Amino acid sequence: MKKYLECGKITRIHGLNGGLVVSHYCDSYDVFADLERVYFQSSNGYTEMKFKKVSPYKSGVLLLLEGINDADEAMKHRGKTIYAHRDDLHIEEGSYFIADLIGLSVYDSNTKEKYGTLEEIANYGAQDVYVIDRGNGVKSYIPAIPEFVKGISIEEGIFVSPIEGMIE
Repeated sequence: MKKYLECGKITRIHGLNGGLVVSHYCDSYDVFADLERVYFQSSNGYTEMKFKKVSPYKSGVLLLLEGINDADEAMKHRGKTIYAHRDDLHIEEGSYFIADLIGLSVYDSNTKEKYGTLEEIANYGAQDVYVIDRGNGVKSYIPAIPEFVKGISIEEGIFVSPIEGMIE
């Protein structure tokens, strides 16, 4: 499992004091705001950047980081993905990080037939949808709700119970 998980992307700078506007990938602003630091990836690994200030901003986050004190320095980070250390993120028991689910095999919960691999978790508004790569460019879509997703095991895979026509 990945040690560092994508938690947002810097979309633009804000002001002259090094402010960064971040589109966060966390479940909520509160999850992002509970972090005390983020990381930038480079060819040498990951560099820790501690929060000076974090606040909600439109549909994202306004972030001030130690070491980024002016617009010129902030501009160097525009467009970068930011990461959180896995240990800094707290999730409820029975919940999973998306990064840990991508690539898992997807099986029928009754017959154990393998449908394919989880390629993506998309959200079209109502709930998350599991996008399953069936091979040869064929995709199937399963709503990520208990009615259809019967079990998840990082070691064994995802077990689903689709209705007729859902898996073609």
